[in-house]
Amino acid sequence: GSPLKPRKELVFWEHPSGKLEVRWSSRFNVSVEPVLYVLQWRWNFGIHPSEDDATQWLDVAQVAEERVVLSDVRPVRWYQFRVASVNVHGTRGFTAPSKHFRSSRDPSPPPTPAGLRASNLTLGPEGLMKVRLDWTLPAESDVPVHHFRVFWTCSVPGKSPVPSRRKRRKTIDGAESSMDLDGLQWNCSYSVEVQAVSYWGQHRLKSGKALVHIDTQQHNQSKAVSKVRKVSVKKPSSTLGVGTPYYKDGQLQVRIYWKKRTGELVNRYHVQWKHEYCNHNQSRAPEKSVTQENYINLPNLLFSCMYTVTVHTLTGKQRSSDKSVGFLTPSCEIIRSKSPKPIACPEEHDSFYRAVPSKVLAKPENLTATFTFHDGNVTGHFRWRRSRPKSHQPITGFQVTWAAFSTESLVSRSQILPPSQNLLVVSNLRPGTFYRVDVHVITSTGEGPATKRVFLTPRRPPAPQKAQLHQHHHQKSSVEKH
Repeated sequence: GSPLKPRKELVFWEHPSGKLEVRWSSRFNVSVEPVLYVLQWRWNFGIHPSEDDATQWLDVAQVAEERVVLSDVRPVRWYQFRVASVNVHGTRGFTAPSKHFRSSRDPSPPPTPAGLRASNLTLGPEGLMKVRLDWTLPAESDVPVHHFRVFWTCSVPGKSPVPSRRKRRKTIDGAESSMDLDGLQWNCSYSVEVQAVSYWGQHRLKSGKALVHIDTQQHNQSKAVSKVRKVSVKKPSSTLGVGTPYYKDGQLQVRIYWKKRTGELVNRYHVQWKHEYCNHNQSRAPEKSVTQENYINLPNLLFSCMYTVTVHTLTGKQRSSDKSVGFLTPSCEIIRSKSPKPIACPEEHDSFYRAVPSKVLAKPENLTATFTFHDGNVTGHFRWRRSRPKSHQPITGFQVTWAAFSTESLVSRSQILPPSQNLLVVSNLRPGTFYRVDVHVITSTGEGPATKRVFLTPRRPPAPQKAQLHQHHHQKSSVEKH
């Protein structure tokens, strides 16, 4: 009772619209029951057809006619088809695979990456900013994406835009859909573009560019592009500017400048600067200076530190309100790599910078933070993972210290947790503020080395129309990605 197999020769006809019509013919069957035809295909990429590299056989259509029109046939694929006749009694199997068919159409460029977003703006280990970029991979394109090109430029409000030839760029493998963009300056407005690139023979196929804006100085936030999540850092005073740190006369320096008001009679400017946090934990008292110019060069700065500068003017006996700005200094390694003259980094001769070997090997890893809003206050949920030390050292607890960067003071708080707890919840944090978090492992032989991270609390709750009501801020550990 099973129907005979259709004839093995299949006929292909490609419509001008790109649709493919597949036809076949049946052998003579004596059957009262209706016959259903099941069509399957398999395909492979490449310049030449290959059955070894082909996909598994997949059902394409089930029809009662001896023909079917397919609308999802893609260029540059080598297709094979087979068909079977089926009725209530069963089937005698599929025909032998057909000859290979490939569309005569040229492949289309890959689609523009979708859902490009920036998140988790954090302070990197070398005193620069780092941000996380994520996008969505194309569901299916004519040719697989070979790589993604990422472009970014820094612009300062009021200045000419950066020419396209001076854009910085990076290449990411086509299977990836995220990356960490590091080395960002503190006071810049960045435009970041992501483009997908495919290859077909000697031809390069490029998609459109997806765009996201990142303001590390929170400039002109009211003009933020809709559906693009802004990543913001504390806004510097509009009347204070910070130059690029430079190395001269054996010390790290930077120029701070400001504008004089028209007709203002200023006797002198009082300037005070201090570091809020340094990667190497060195400490130095705040410094002061007085100048009659509208700029000042700050000398003898520490490497890899976050500084705040406060300027107020004295006009006669009246004192103006303080104006503050923050900036980050680069590491000595960065300055030395760009200097034509040899530079002796402090860690080579200064005991402040030397790493003291720790007897405790255990160290927290993958320190992350999640922030939530409640009644205008921010609550931080800080988590970490305990590393596996090489020696047997029983852990008796964790010591967690957190502090907010402030232009007034740097007040830190600590709490000791039991060894089974790797989560600390801290409430009443300030919105839009940098917090430094240090976590130590405590053992019977002492404290282990600290895992340090700097997090930025969100400035405001997410928009109410979004389903996600919390914002994640994290930074990759040196061992494992979050």
